[in-house]
Amino acid sequence: MRRMSSSRTSVHEISDQYVADYAELNPNLATDLGVPGHDEELTDFSPDALAARNALAERALRDVEAAEPADDSERAAKEVFLERVGLSTEIYHAGLVDSALNVIDSPVQGLREVFDLMPTDTAEQWAVIAKRLANMPQAVANLRAALSHAAADGRVSALRQVTRVIEQCETWAGLRGGRSFFANLAAQADEVAGAPHADLAAGAAAASQAYAELAGFLRDELAPKAPTKDAVGRETYQLWSRYFTGAQLDLDEAYEWGWQEFTRIETEMKQVADRIKPGATLAEAAAALDADPRYRVHGQPAFQEWMQRLSDRALVELRGVHFEIPDELMRLECRIAPPGGGVGAYYTAPTDDFARPGRMWWSVPADREEFSTWREVSTVYHEGVPGHHLQVATAVHQAGKLNRFQRLMCWVSGYGEGWALYAERLMRELGYLEDNGDLLGMLDAHLFRAARVIVDIGMHLELEIPAGTGFHEGERWTPELGLEFMLTRTITDPAHVRDEIDRYLGWPGQAPSYKLGERLWLAARDEARQRKGADFDLRAFHQQALELGAMGLDTLRDRLAAL
Repeated sequence: MRRMSSSRTSVHEISDQYVADYAELNPNLATDLGVPGHDEELTDFSPDALAARNALAERALRDVEAAEPADDSERAAKEVFLERVGLSTEIYHAGLVDSALNVIDSPVQGLREVFDLMPTDTAEQWAVIAKRLANMPQAVANLRAALSHAAADGRVSALRQVTRVIEQCETWAGLRGGRSFFANLAAQADEVAGAPHADLAAGAAAASQAYAELAGFLRDELAPKAPTKDAVGRETYQLWSRYFTGAQLDLDEAYEWGWQEFTRIETEMKQVADRIKPGATLAEAAAALDADPRYRVHGQPAFQEWMQRLSDRALVELRGVHFEIPDELMRLECRIAPPGGGVGAYYTAPTDDFARPGRMWWSVPADREEFSTWREVSTVYHEGVPGHHLQVATAVHQAGKLNRFQRLMCWVSGYGEGWALYAERLMRELGYLEDNGDLLGMLDAHLFRAARVIVDIGMHLELEIPAGTGFHEGERWTPELGLEFMLTRTITDPAHVRDEIDRYLGWPGQAPSYKLGERLWLAARDEARQRKGADFDLRAFHQQALELGAMGLDTLRDRLAAL
């Protein structure tokens, strides 16, 4: 690895070099960021490699700490870098990196999902994929070494996470019906002239076998050592909460606020449900909408086409009216994600040069063919425009103002997910959710996120359910009660709910960041409106805020107060 050049002394220069150096040590991230030169490799998750990446982070922290900001942009960049990278080193030293295993965002998913981001148009590009596939057995062996190292020290993820990840590994290895993910990937090259078909087949077979063996390792060696208790406790939860929000939260206050927000949204939903079907419960109104052919789409290709049309329409209609949207941002691809992962939608960012566009992915059960669009309109706005795509790609586009760490590598869930949830509400304010069905879907998404605040904090801290909630009052939260609450007090698809409970328990502190982040965005907007009075310009506020780039909520609060 190149050592950081001593001639790079400004905050922006040090941050830029950190991205280049970190990409060398993390090829999967390099592909994610669009940094060339590493696409044949897979990230090494062995203990030594994890230690090397942490050492790089600590050197960069010292350099940034010592650097004197040249202007306000560097002062902001310094604050962002120290907070984000500093937290990553705290998490490393807490022993939470080598033991990482969960159903949504751990190395097991990362090694598989990196292939989703690779170009597949030419024979040369397929040759790169073949080489990366061939490297999967070693990458999996390195990951197993880290998990074994952590287990020897008594650090193993909860049995629920181990069990569900085994299922994912078996799906991707082709052991649960159908071909493996890797065989399906290689088959896509069949129509590409000159593609290295034999190498791709061999690589796919090796990668499939590696994931099959990983499933066996998890079942035979890790699962017997895994604790059955899911709750991580207050200390670990507080650390993860700081990481996902960039704020030092009062967890008890957030839990109490979550209940208040849940009740507020639930009350409005009942009013909308009554307009849809007089006297109906939320579940009955949802059933009526599900049965209405106006909201039904049959088949995954048709569903993909539906979300692409809605996304394209939002881009065209919001551009130049409510947001400044450069040409580079006008391309947003909507895709169905490969099966095997958790159910739900997610976004992947464009590369620095926008050669790979932003993409909205929808992960659905492989056998699902019927879709109710009323549930998903606000999700398209959340993942696309004015949500994640506008927020992330605007930062990527700010090469003249933000360094590469800020534009490409910095992600704070409270900032990003908070903005995307705020974007759903904004679309209602702009008149895009006047249909009662679409409005109920948007409100249910917000009810669901408020429920996440309650359930995520409640389960991990094993808090008491307060009086007046109408749900097991006085009892303490358990995963079973969390599942019951989400199934009975929201109208979200049951299969999605079951996935979500596993997600919360394996990713502590992330789920509340949506609603808590939205809370800050709304408060900042209200404060700016009060400060400026008649001079307040919502379009300008949004543009200035998005051009700040991602940052922790505490930093964001201070920066937005200056707008």
